[in-house]
Amino acid sequence: MTTERLSMQGMVKKYGVVTVVDGVDFKVLPGEVHALAGENGAGKSTLLNMLCGVTTATSGSIYIDGVKAEIRGPADARDLGIAMIHQELQNIPELTVFQNMFLGNPTTAGGVFVDKKHEAQRAREILAELDPDIDPWAKIKTLKVSQQQIVEIARALLCNAKIIAMDEPTSSLTPSEFERLAQLIRSLSAKGVSIIYVSHKMDEIFQVCDRITVMRDGHYIGCVNIKDSTEDSIVTMMVGRKIEKIKHRSYLTDEVMLEVRNLGRSGAVKPVSFKVHRGEVLGISGLVGSGRTELFRLIAGLDRPTGLTVAKHTRMSREISGLDQPAMGEVLVKGESIRLYSVKDAIAHGIGLVPEDRKLEGILKSRSININMAMPAMERYTSIGWIKRGYLRSVAYQIMKELNLRPLDVDRAIGTLSGGNQQKVIIGRWLASGTEIFLFDEPTRGIDVGAKSEIYAVIEELARQGKAVLVISSEMPEIIRISDRVMVMRDGEMVAELTGDDINEAMIAQYAIGQAKAVHEGV
Repeated sequence: MTTERLSMQGMVKKYGVVTVVDGVDFKVLPGEVHALAGENGAGKSTLLNMLCGVTTATSGSIYIDGVKAEIRGPADARDLGIAMIHQELQNIPELTVFQNMFLGNPTTAGGVFVDKKHEAQRAREILAELDPDIDPWAKIKTLKVSQQQIVEIARALLCNAKIIAMDEPTSSLTPSEFERLAQLIRSLSAKGVSIIYVSHKMDEIFQVCDRITVMRDGHYIGCVNIKDSTEDSIVTMMVGRKIEKIKHRSYLTDEVMLEVRNLGRSGAVKPVSFKVHRGEVLGISGLVGSGRTELFRLIAGLDRPTGLTVAKHTRMSREISGLDQPAMGEVLVKGESIRLYSVKDAIAHGIGLVPEDRKLEGILKSRSININMAMPAMERYTSIGWIKRGYLRSVAYQIMKELNLRPLDVDRAIGTLSGGNQQKVIIGRWLASGTEIFLFDEPTRGIDVGAKSEIYAVIEELARQGKAVLVISSEMPEIIRISDRVMVMRDGEMVAELTGDDINEAMIAQYAIGQAKAVHEGV
């Protein structure tokens, strides 16, 4: 009989009178890749935090290789061979890669001085398996987000962990980087390392995991073999009901709401031109770093375009917009050329951005839902400097009902909501300000499957109401599900525009990674 590498028995965690984990059993075998799944708020992170010593259990027992473990803090967990890779990056920007990897566990020479040379060499050895292009001496702030995530993984490998918990480890990784991670997971598994894998991406779970344990509302629901399961059956376990798959319905019209002509920024976005119609959902695909977010920042007034050389315009840009456009690029809303000197200018012309990093750029987490909803158009809810709280609360309440946001408490701090509900509040703020052009940057990143379905429904409803919707997503099934048309970017350039049957994973991937030539290169 195989001894379990990890056995968590009857785990309970209470905060005052609120029970967030209630009598959960969780078991992982040696060398197993075990998925832990559930909607946001199911208790997954709390269970892992108890395992890793971030928080102490109210009650319950933990056994490592059959021996009862006392985990009073992160140091205890590390000594037991337990490591965790958090979804939120745990680094210090001004320190080097190797210094971040050895944080809290430095290597010393003579027991006094930090042995930087040894640390850098050890870091280089670990990184060689993950991304040999990462320089151990580079400051962490100079790396792409995806590379910073890889450094987090490398840090966990330093302590020769027997159990590695990965909480949404691919949230910032490209498909090729995920493949590299999958290979590493298989290699670690073959060496007997147990992996706990938390992800909302079902395709990843089915690709790398052996079994899956499902939690819901703080309770253990069940554990099943991946090979004996389907995505639908697992989603049903997670949400407690069957999620109906709705086919995309188009509300595209002939009226042009947004037109971009030769818009670009040096080093980030090459001259790009396109149109978005009323009722249309335009998907924007491409690898991380392809210039998608930078394009949105230009349209939303966050960044200023830089001068462009007309001779370098792509044929597609020439055909769509001609050569007589301003060298700085141009944005038109309903046919009227506008100047975007600030976010305020964009808001005034009905343009609203739902940012990729909602916690950092999208919300004031300690403030109430109604205040967060009011931010883009606060002047609507004030009189001689005073907030008209009754009016604001009534508007916020009505929008919460429209977006099916629960509980209906407009005074609740937004930071206490799940990721899906926080996203709904951000969408609600633009509805409250009369926005007609919506820019969604990774709208379902870190959101569970049930909330994803609701966000898709909101996007489709916006299109039905005649809004123009642009969506950036790294998940190709998502782009295919919601889009009328897909624009693919690579190296800051629009390389393809796909419609109809051409909107498929193979075609999008070919253009995104450069296997297919750009449509304007004469192919």
